[in-house]
Amino acid sequence: MSDRHFVAIEIGGTKLQLCAGTADGKILDRRRFPVDRERGAEGIREQITQAAPELVAKWQPSAVGVGYGGPVEWRTGRIWRSYHISGWSDFPFGDWLRKQTGLPVFVENDSNLATLGEALCGAGKGMNPVFYTNMGSGVGGGLVADGRIFHGAPPGEMEFGHLRLHGPDRILEDDCAGWSLDRTIRAAVEKAPESWLAQLVAADPGGEARHLAPALEAGDPLAQSLLATQAGHLANALGVVVQLLHPEVIVIGGGVSLLGEPLRAAVAERLPRFIMDVFHPGPQVRLAGLREDSVPVGALLMAAERLHTLHTPQKL
Repeated sequence: MSDRHFVAIEIGGTKLQLCAGTADGKILDRRRFPVDRERGAEGIREQITQAAPELVAKWQPSAVGVGYGGPVEWRTGRIWRSYHISGWSDFPFGDWLRKQTGLPVFVENDSNLATLGEALCGAGKGMNPVFYTNMGSGVGGGLVADGRIFHGAPPGEMEFGHLRLHGPDRILEDDCAGWSLDRTIRAAVEKAPESWLAQLVAADPGGEARHLAPALEAGDPLAQSLLATQAGHLANALGVVVQLLHPEVIVIGGGVSLLGEPLRAAVAERLPRFIMDVFHPGPQVRLAGLREDSVPVGALLMAAERLHTLHTPQKL
């Protein structure tokens, strides 16, 4: 496998990435596109149709690994549902992409692949088990134990963002996704127009969460309060993960994690409040080491491993 190339595709709520790389997760080439949510799944498939042939012709890959932002049937590559982009539900994506490329195709939930990437090549390397959560257009989760993705019964597992900790009508994404943080900041700055955060938002509105990091660096009290609230929501949910799975390390990725050390430290400080005393001080909390490459790196690793399994005779 060491001399073979693979293609990795990441399908998220805001971005589409196609990468070529190696079996050990090294990315050699990349194509990145914004997702037009109004065009839905058809628009994304059209982007793949236009970009994939060039990568396939250039790198002659042995297989394709796909990380999809929602529940999938990983054995067949069928998409169960999308909670962010229309037109994906019950779509046989694995079959479709095999026809497009003529290659073996393996499809996984994107958070599962990000966990694999971080466990083997990133912030979780050398730790076991590894739990990963991303906070971006959605909130996801994954578990890698003994170097392998944990799979529950179909249609999925580790749907961390859909934990209902405050009743049946509110999920974790409502508090911790990037869009929910944008909304929270908009409401907060209306009540505190004199704050440094409010001034940053007023000068450059839209995507308000990106202003939180510089406001924190400036010591803005409003930004500090919002970070504490965000960290509290996340630590509460991670406490459930620790009680059930007790990972050795928790890795935080996704766009919101670009807040960096202030977010990591705030979550690590609050996590012990939500776990039993025998588990104290709790798992290490780390930021994703691969940053935005967690999913494609995991997709390369997964494609290589499953192609190997596919071609390895089963022992009787």
